[in-house]
Amino acid sequence: MKTDIEISQECSMLDINSVALKLGVDSKYLECYGNYKAKISLDINNTLNKENSKLILVTSINPTPFGEGKTTVSIGINDALNKLGKNSVVVLREPSLGPVFGIKGGATGGGYSQVVPMEDINLHFTGDIHAIESANNLLCAIIDNHIYQGNSLGIEKVVFNRCVDLNDRALRNVVLKYDNKGLERLDHYNITVASEIMAILCLSKNLEDLKSRIGNILIGYDKNDKMIFAKDLNCVGAITLLLKDAIKPNLVQTLENNPAIIHGGPFANIAHGCNSIIATKLGLKLCDYVVTEAGFGADLGAEKFLDIKCRIANLKPNCIVINTTVRGLKYNGEVSKENINKENLDALDIGIKNLDRHIENMLKYSNNIVVCINKFETDTDREIDLIKSHVSRNNIPVSVIESYKLGSNGALSLASKIIDICNNEVDYKPLYDCNDSVINKINKIAKEIYRAKSVIIPSEVKNKIEIIEKNNLGNLPICIAKTQYSFSDDAKLLGAPTDFDMNVTDIKVSSGAGFIVVYMGNIMTMPGLGKNSAYLNMDIDKNGVIKGVF
Repeated sequence: MKTDIEISQECSMLDINSVALKLGVDSKYLECYGNYKAKISLDINNTLNKENSKLILVTSINPTPFGEGKTTVSIGINDALNKLGKNSVVVLREPSLGPVFGIKGGATGGGYSQVVPMEDINLHFTGDIHAIESANNLLCAIIDNHIYQGNSLGIEKVVFNRCVDLNDRALRNVVLKYDNKGLERLDHYNITVASEIMAILCLSKNLEDLKSRIGNILIGYDKNDKMIFAKDLNCVGAITLLLKDAIKPNLVQTLENNPAIIHGGPFANIAHGCNSIIATKLGLKLCDYVVTEAGFGADLGAEKFLDIKCRIANLKPNCIVINTTVRGLKYNGEVSKENINKENLDALDIGIKNLDRHIENMLKYSNNIVVCINKFETDTDREIDLIKSHVSRNNIPVSVIESYKLGSNGALSLASKIIDICNNEVDYKPLYDCNDSVINKINKIAKEIYRAKSVIIPSEVKNKIEIIEKNNLGNLPICIAKTQYSFSDDAKLLGAPTDFDMNVTDIKVSSGAGFIVVYMGNIMTMPGLGKNSAYLNMDIDKNGVIKGVF
């Protein structure tokens, strides 16, 4: 079987100007990065006034070690919509170098359902994430320079951290020393895609909003717990300069030469997991249908898309697609990795409770949902039929997709169902009221989405919540940081667990991004490389041909 990179290298790509014309984008609004990548100038927004476009959100069951193919499904749906004669664009997140070189790999889809040029997109792309990293670390350098030069603001505690877009566990905890001053402090690095600057870029509506949000970043506290912000350091203009190009969405194409917009890349387990508002809204102004995704499972990515991004951007999804796989459900039915490809209807019947839970949760937001079974070659007809029958009994539309193997032809049935659902009235509603207390909002998510019995919040975290609410920042939405593999904060608790406690370990207000991050369990904001990471199989030959990127 051909690898993803072999398939992508065989494809015939259109010049990016031709791809742009499919969107109705004149070349004067393009800033080209070679022949197959371009940024779209934000000036184009002044020329667009399309309304009533349909927004399709693709989410998933809890991820497993095998991958559920959510991005592959999103690309397949978009290609199928275009094949059915619909004007559609897929809007995705940018891959992070951390997982590309680590265990997970890239994020450009797979098989015959990819965005290309996949090697470029998975590596440096157009430099957006590097720009975010530089902006983040410039602010950190300015903070420490302020302290070194006399600390006129009286910063006693710094809460803004450095970042790097790699999995580097050695940087989880570091000691910063100020030359001959005898000053030092503890710090730690985040992976760039979990940084507040990344979230700010993705949640900003335009350049002025970006600048304002950067100014509102909480950088630390004085001895009286007074909050100190980035704007107090007179550095907002300098930091925004580094993001002047990164704020522009990137245009590429699918293997079937359909337009794809890729912009921003926050993780969903430790950040809010959605591409940029600018990219999504541009897609809605350019096309009749926009297919987008939210990271990891619906308990994390979709919840944040619906409770954070939709609030800030005033978006309402017309259809929510819940992606599932046979082997993912069997794994949730506690089948071992060694036996995952063997037919096991009993385990599937147990594991399907994970899918049921996600369906129940999404129905809290909207009735416009469809279940998608992403079919793999090892799936049997009886396994597929079991899932279809189970879902249909609950009056939920369900369809099989095979876009990995067949491209758009493998997604036509699903695309047709999505078109029908998008004709229904939009009935989206958020889960909680932002004006509720911080603790009540945490409890609402933990009990209604995760089904926790109770939430344990230690006293030191409660003290931080009091400070946040005292400074009138308690009315922000909640961004939960926890394991993606379980509804609980224990990665090994699979299926649809109940009667468990959720353990809050820390809380941080991301006042620039506009949400409150709540850390649960032993979640870390800097991943590490695995023993058998992807970098071991990567190479480039004397002719510049790349292998091993996937």
